[in-house]
Amino acid sequence: MAAKKTAPHGLGRGLGALLGDIENESELLHSETEQKGDVVQTVPLSSIDPNRDQPRKEFREESLKELADSIRAVGVIQPIVVTKRGNRYSIIAGERRWRASRMAGLNEVPVIVRDWDEMTRLKAALIENLQRDDLNPVEEALGIRALMDKCELTQEAASGVIGKSRSAIANSLRLLTLPDDVLALLKDGSLSAGHGRALVSVSPERQSKLAILTVQQGWSVRQLERICAQPEKKPVETPAPARRPAELGQLEKMAREVFGTRVKLDGDENKGKITLSYMSAEDLERIWDVLEFIRQSEQ
Repeated sequence: MAAKKTAPHGLGRGLGALLGDIENESELLHSETEQKGDVVQTVPLSSIDPNRDQPRKEFREESLKELADSIRAVGVIQPIVVTKRGNRYSIIAGERRWRASRMAGLNEVPVIVRDWDEMTRLKAALIENLQRDDLNPVEEALGIRALMDKCELTQEAASGVIGKSRSAIANSLRLLTLPDDVLALLKDGSLSAGHGRALVSVSPERQSKLAILTVQQGWSVRQLERICAQPEKKPVETPAPARRPAELGQLEKMAREVFGTRVKLDGDENKGKITLSYMSAEDLERIWDVLEFIRQSEQ
């Protein structure tokens, strides 16, 4: 039997603990390490269906083209791992190879058929993708959540399966609470997972604003963390002026007409002031005359 390989990304006992009967998780995921009973078959590409539970939602065109060029030159070196459903095959691991093979114009590809039940296939497909570097942070978080939901795992149990700390899993899942526009920036690589974790700590109102500023200003994760740690400055709200009774407005207008100058009334029915303005000696004399007339009328 071929020498055992070390599982990448610290998977540790993850798949072995999860699947039990698989001695080494790299044997599960990498078909070049043969398991007892494995037989490499050649099947038509048209008979193979992608995995509907595939966590990876985006396959980079440039990367697929490079793989397709390699397949044209040397063929598919690593067989695709599939399970059989009637007359068709469903991919467990190796969808990139399947897509690149179609791009390369192949009619058939080598496969290894594994007779696993649906739950085992689901676990293997999810973990096979979670261990890869090129999953974006949102795909990784969605994959972890799907694994936990469909396999009924707690964060602690998922930690043992995936080989990541419980806090790392919790931080990944928190990214899914971010608004859609921020998730889009995480998906296309404009923001890193570190940026996303920093944004989770601020209010929803600030998350989108700071995400856009981070992209525009090119802030590092450390810079964004410092900004997120600063208290949010709330705008000072100017109280709206209280609506005064219509009678006071009429009084202000009457005084303006009587004195023939600018009049301003501040206050309410109980307390306030009336200000008379004059712009010249003539204005002042006119105000004097009106007041003198009123005083004499009262005598």
